[in-house]
Amino acid sequence: MTLPERQLANAIRALAMDAVQAANSGHPGMPMGMADVATVLYSDYLKFDPADPKWADRDRFVLSAGHGSMLAYATLHLAGYARPTIDDIRNFRQLHSPCAGHPENFELEGIETTTGPLGQGLATAVGMAIAERHLNALYGDDLVDHRTWVIAGDGCLMEGINHEAIGLAGHLGLGRLVVLWDDNKITIDGSTDLSTSEDVKARYAATGWHVESCDGHDPADIRRAIDAAIADGRPSLIACRTLIGFGAPNKQGTSATHGSPLGADEIAATRENIGWTAEPFVIPADIAAAWAAFGEKGKKLHVQWNDRLASSDKKSEFSERLSGNLVPGDAFKAYLDGLVAEPPKVATRKASENTLTALTADIAALVGGSADLTGSNNTKTSSTKPLTKGDYSGRYIYYGIREFGMAAAMNGMALHGGVVPYGGTFLVFADYCRAAIRLSALQQQRVVYVMTHDSIGLGEDGPTHQPIEHLQSLRAMPNLLVMRPADAVETAECWALALAQGDRPSLLALTRQNLAPLRHDVTENLCAKGGYRLRAASAGRKVVLVATGSEVSLAVDIADKLEAAGHGADVVSMVSTELFDEQTAAYQADILPDDALIVSIEAGTTFGWERYTGRHGLRFGIDSFGASAPIDDLYAHFGLTVDAITPKILAKLGN
Repeated sequence: MTLPERQLANAIRALAMDAVQAANSGHPGMPMGMADVATVLYSDYLKFDPADPKWADRDRFVLSAGHGSMLAYATLHLAGYARPTIDDIRNFRQLHSPCAGHPENFELEGIETTTGPLGQGLATAVGMAIAERHLNALYGDDLVDHRTWVIAGDGCLMEGINHEAIGLAGHLGLGRLVVLWDDNKITIDGSTDLSTSEDVKARYAATGWHVESCDGHDPADIRRAIDAAIADGRPSLIACRTLIGFGAPNKQGTSATHGSPLGADEIAATRENIGWTAEPFVIPADIAAAWAAFGEKGKKLHVQWNDRLASSDKKSEFSERLSGNLVPGDAFKAYLDGLVAEPPKVATRKASENTLTALTADIAALVGGSADLTGSNNTKTSSTKPLTKGDYSGRYIYYGIREFGMAAAMNGMALHGGVVPYGGTFLVFADYCRAAIRLSALQQQRVVYVMTHDSIGLGEDGPTHQPIEHLQSLRAMPNLLVMRPADAVETAECWALALAQGDRPSLLALTRQNLAPLRHDVTENLCAKGGYRLRAASAGRKVVLVATGSEVSLAVDIADKLEAAGHGADVVSMVSTELFDEQTAAYQADILPDDALIVSIEAGTTFGWERYTGRHGLRFGIDSFGASAPIDDLYAHFGLTVDAITPKILAKLGN
């Protein structure tokens, strides 16, 4: 006997209200309201194999409204995934349970992306949809033919990143992207009427989306809307009109179900109202069997896909592409050799472009872009033609002035697999995309941020564009590899290191101004040490000058002055404090010995450098905002010159 779909949806409602009640924390309202939509999605549309959550051609499902995490946990459990188990769900929001307060991709294989910061899930899904279209253009429908589904709430659609994300998706015509909007007209504060009066559907339509509406509690109407979305060639928004907390007789439709347990009395009343007689955390056998059958369809599709892959002449290439193995080849080696033969005096942003020219020739998986600063970030190469609505095989994305949207989309591409994304903007605009950078790090994704104009060295654009605190604030972010190279060789080494990071993002801070060559050998990637002795003292060592990026050449000139005065000075290029901190204690002690005066030089805040200089060392930098002036005038004004710094070091040494 076929069970009524409402009973299948009620399994989601029961698990959601029971888990939140047991945890005494969580958001039961959204899972209860969207349970009917999720049931239809899993039963008839979502392509998945619970036995292989990483199947390359699975549909991607993103719960952008991550506060409703019990919707994801309930559906994964019911659909037959190995985790979460019912005990995992019983321990919702408890230490070491994979059922965290918000879905985390590294806790459960069925979670495609970490969500919770509203809007980012949808924006990340845009990147997944880009990756799908790109790989489809290369490998065809036989190997790449899936959709990206999103459940989003009012908060996801209000956040500013939503505007960036849907504009990009509409412009690129990502027709395999479907957003199911939980249109319940409730936020934590209460009715959406308190804070918004915009026509959301009109906004989506204006950006090139197909828009549908449906009754989110009527399975037939939900199917009608989804079918219409699938038939349309544009990305689709389906406004699913729902009641938050559906089934709770005294609280449904109110903000009382949004972020708090229903309470024992309301749960009892809800069970009676929806006809759910099972004990807490118990799923009746017939309902469990019906849900398990949804996954069986996906298993059959997976078998068919495996057969197509086995017979494809692109099998090896496709499998290697999905493996994520990146090995720079002959073009990169030839470029390194050229740096030694003819050391260039170039800005590190230009050195990055030159490096990328070699890397993108070697590695087809690299897909780049810029937030409307292509000519400044130097992120486009001869190998990366534009990725457009008319040609998804391209490898360069013009993101427009959408730094946050770009970063979130890059997360989606990396999570999808088969693409290693990099994207550029000015370092100061890391502030615009910081929340997405944070999710790159949290999700352990290989995303490369190319951030140029990394100091007052950008000159006349002035303090609004001159990063001061940015390097140190980004270094403070866990699992983000920040690298600031000092010349062309270091830039090439930093790119090689960024591509070698399988479980963390990298950020390259690059100069606008030209820098003299300092390294003349490429036999070993010295930047891998984070900080290394670029030049050893000639006289007896008394000082260690620690500098980064454009200030390393300044440190070399200061060292010359100190040596002339009889004071030996090492010069250390501190390319990455993260990598340096990962070295052995013995190595760190050798580079920064206790018997020397440690001096840091960086054209940014001095905050944090005391970790390396100690309380009695010297720190030269900028602890105010910048100014608008030519570069040389700025460095003189802020005391970052040989003549300004050397006397202070000599005074500290007692001369």
